[in-house]
Amino acid sequence: MRVVIAEDNVLLSNGLELLLTAKGFHVAAITQDAPDFAAAVAEHRPDVTIVDVRLPPTFRDEGIHAAIHARRRHPGLPVLVLSQYVERQYAGELISDGRGGVGYLLKDRVSRVSEFIDALRRVAAGGTVMDPEVIAQLLTRHARDPIAALTPREREVLALMAEGTDNATIAARLVITENAVHKHIGNIFAKLGLSPADSGHRRVLAVLTYLSRH
Repeated sequence: MRVVIAEDNVLLSNGLELLLTAKGFHVAAITQDAPDFAAAVAEHRPDVTIVDVRLPPTFRDEGIHAAIHARRRHPGLPVLVLSQYVERQYAGELISDGRGGVGYLLKDRVSRVSEFIDALRRVAAGGTVMDPEVIAQLLTRHARDPIAALTPREREVLALMAEGTDNATIAARLVITENAVHKHIGNIFAKLGLSPADSGHRRVLAVLTYLSRH
């Protein structure tokens, strides 16, 4: 599986390369700015990319802009954002294009290598993986929208859905039955005016699409 990395921190990028190589990935290119990232994606056509939000020259939002632009030029390009920051405005745009294959993890909250590798594989396969803190900030941004009508339990279910977890895992995490999870999901979609399609990452994308447009 070919990977292109956009990360200006040399220690981190080299560490990622060693880790991914040991896990059977092929790191096709490591880039440190948006133009080089775009060129590497065009040249190598990676199976998945890892992108930091803040890249040279201004270290503001060049990385996530580059990811959005790359997915426009290469529809469906899998992108895992790995950053210290939540860029709420552009995170919503990246996640809500409806194509899947996106993830957003916070560097300081990745506690296990196995979880990171699993997240990367899920994104490469077209899934959606979100750190709960990213979802919390996206939800907070839309506090005046119908999302405010969700109960605390429904918010918990929604956050776990956004992590890419299935109903059985949600039930285990919240110590409730799968039937209860299914009911909560139905209520969430009803309150948000969304079709109750209960199928993998598409349900997460549907919710995030709604949130990003309000």
